[in-house]
Amino acid sequence: MKTPIVSILFFVIAAMLGAIGQYLYKSGAEEASGSISSYLLNPRLLLGVLCYLAVMVLFVAAFKKGGELTVLYPIYASTFIWAAILALNVYGTPIRPINVAGMLLLVMGMYLMGK
Repeated sequence: MKTPIVSILFFVIAAMLGAIGQYLYKSGAEEASGSISSYLLNPRLLLGVLCYLAVMVLFVAAFKKGGELTVLYPIYASTFIWAAILALNVYGTPIRPINVAGMLLLVMGMYLMGK
């Protein structure tokens, strides 16, 4: 069985949303005071939760379309790449050559897992 392109696309979008969700969790945590209400009523944390709910919906939709776990899940590993790009743009966190090497290994692994 071959994984449909729409399933792959769903996982790429899910990976991006996963990275955005991580950013929202971090920025929401920076705003929170530590009280329960500062977590439960924090718009950034709530948006982060919505991102992860969307990720789960995309996972289910991708598998429903006939996506294979061994092809799709490695694509979700690109969340680490999207998070690094977000961190660079939002926080100025540099992407060093060793980070690029790790990203290339991730991409190579995703490719090999899809074979």
